[in-house]
Amino acid sequence: MKIRYFDNAATSWPKPGSVLKAMKDYFLHGGGNPGRSGHGKSIGAGRVVLNSRERLAGFFNVPDPSRIVFAKNATEALNTALFGLLQRGDHVVTSSMEHNSVMRPLAFLQEHGIEVTAVEADDTGLVHPDSLMKAVKKGTKLAVITHASNVTGTINDIGAVGKMCRKRGVLFLVDGAQTAGIVPVDVQRMNIDLFAFSGHKGLLGPQGTGGLYIGIDEKLLRPLMRGGTGSVSDREVQPDFLPDRFESGTLNVIGIAGLSAGVGYLLNMGRDKILEHDGRLLEMFLDGFSTISRIMLYGSRKPLEQTGVLSFDILGKSPSKVGEILDREYGIQTRIGLHCAPSAHKTIGTFPDGTIRLSWGIFTTEKDVQYAIHAVKKIAGSA
Repeated sequence: MKIRYFDNAATSWPKPGSVLKAMKDYFLHGGGNPGRSGHGKSIGAGRVVLNSRERLAGFFNVPDPSRIVFAKNATEALNTALFGLLQRGDHVVTSSMEHNSVMRPLAFLQEHGIEVTAVEADDTGLVHPDSLMKAVKKGTKLAVITHASNVTGTINDIGAVGKMCRKRGVLFLVDGAQTAGIVPVDVQRMNIDLFAFSGHKGLLGPQGTGGLYIGIDEKLLRPLMRGGTGSVSDREVQPDFLPDRFESGTLNVIGIAGLSAGVGYLLNMGRDKILEHDGRLLEMFLDGFSTISRIMLYGSRKPLEQTGVLSFDILGKSPSKVGEILDREYGIQTRIGLHCAPSAHKTIGTFPDGTIRLSWGIFTTEKDVQYAIHAVKKIAGSA
């Protein structure tokens, strides 16, 4: 049975051949520890890291590549920002559509003297900028929202939020796990102070990669981790400069090599084509599902306003059962349940069972979509 992969919101698959080649080349010919030695392999590894940092900086319009700090995923990047910035007595504004990578750190911080206000999104998963700003008050240090929901795919207007935050003197952290590599991001134009991104989703890199753009004074952030950096080794205190302040321990250089190749692939392809591709396939799904009377769709359901994500339910059938049938009988791999975002499901009315989530990528074809539509019709009893 041929496998149709519809779980790109969790991790993109397959990866471009150039990503695999870059990682293989590094494994075979590289292998040194960057910044730790003066021999050729160490210098070569350092060059791989620097080149990737510069490529990502250009991709997000970051003026200084040292402000791209590598992490193992967007979750670590978000934790670095939240735990590094917030202190007892601070107030944070967020939304009801956040992933647990935001909600769980905030819940912990709330227990330790941080005040949190979660603004309710609408039933499509959209966070309205005006509603977010109404929650801002004296003592609000930070606003943190997802660029696009991993449940509905609904894209938030972070440019508008960033502009409002800048006027109000509120720092702005964006969770870009679902949009980096899919929706164009310009951290300067959008007034983003901190941008957390995943490397293994839309950027097409391997798992274990991600990062944080730090646009504020780095000394305002406490490092999440401290240790060896290969720099100022005569001192037993953490370096106070970027990126070393936040990059303790040996980096995932082979993963960073693959991530750089993934970004290069996107640049060669043309970033504007990705969201158009996702929108075209979304239209196909919406047209196909419109003939199924027992199906419930969630999100904005508007191409270019939604990433390549579509959550749905079939009335009378549990998401887990539908997902099992899709996988076992049709070879369609999806994500079912709450998607690590229970608050988002409460917002759209699908808690506690969740939804079936289809999420496609640049290698998903129209034939794959047609096949998935046919399978859902059969399961729903409409074909």
